[in-house]
Amino acid sequence: FAYYGYFGRARAAQIRLIEEDVQRIAELEGQLDAEDQQLAELERQQRAQLHQLELSRVERSHVLASLEAQSHTRAQNLERLRSQQAGLEKLLRELRAAVERFPIEGNDVFTRLRGRLAWPVSGRVVARFGDARAGGVRWDGVLVATERGAPVKAVCQGRVIYADWLPGLGLLTIVDHGDGYLSLYGHNERLYKAAGEPVATGDTIAAAGDSGGSSRPELYFEIRKGGRPVDPRPWFKAPDP
Repeated sequence: FAYYGYFGRARAAQIRLIEEDVQRIAELEGQLDAEDQQLAELERQQRAQLHQLELSRVERSHVLASLEAQSHTRAQNLERLRSQQAGLEKLLRELRAAVERFPIEGNDVFTRLRGRLAWPVSGRVVARFGDARAGGVRWDGVLVATERGAPVKAVCQGRVIYADWLPGLGLLTIVDHGDGYLSLYGHNERLYKAAGEPVATGDTIAAAGDSGGSSRPELYFEIRKGGRPVDPRPWFKAPDP
């Protein structure tokens, strides 16, 4: 019996060792599972980062392409604006030369109306004299958003010296007021006065529109003195149309 007792105790001890080994194995398996999960999470995060990097690379490529396209478009717009401005300056030089040969009477009327002129059209000013345009080009007049077909009126008496199409300004009327003063009315839909016709203050000379590449009905208005653009705002009685 002593032998069986010893054998039983030895067997029980061996069973405890086996159970402890099984428990350690279970703990190790749990640790391995946790490590596998951590590795899987790290792999998922790395894949997500790689995917995000790829998206960022593609987005950066698109942004660069967009910037290049915008730069090209800005360069084209700047070239177009400068070309249109040069065309207007050339036209005005030719008109001044013609006007000097046939001056109009009462050539000090416009000068005396500084601060008393009515706006040529009703609407909302969307660009003012001196505001920046593309590439450092600035507005030489004011741009008034208005209704299509709105009556455009002469701000002062004078004589129409140009009524035709001009690139960039569309259907354009230019009125000579004497003493070197001209007023310009661009982007019209229709012109009601022809070159050579006299106009009185407040006469309807055109209908507002979007000719010449304008994106909406509006009137471009400009005052020139001796061929140079001047800020028209001090000439108006009201600060806005």
